Amino acid sequence: MNKPEKQLAELANRASRSAIAVIDAMSQRGAVKGEEMFTIGQLRDQLTQIIQLAEMVQSDSDEED
Repeated sequence: MNKPEKQLAELANRASRSAIAVIDAMSQRGAVKGEEMFTIGQLRDQLTQIIQLAEMVQSDSDEED
């Protein structure tokens, strides 16, 4: 994998983890309305998928090196 792809995977991983932390903090503090929970949950699931994909890309890159 080339450098920009590796940087993108690392950034996507970090940003997704940070966004999940924000979503979790918001939901624990009651900052999300009930009708918003479904959309927020979908976003959290999508971020989790991004983390998994980024880790797969990084793992494949490490094996190539």
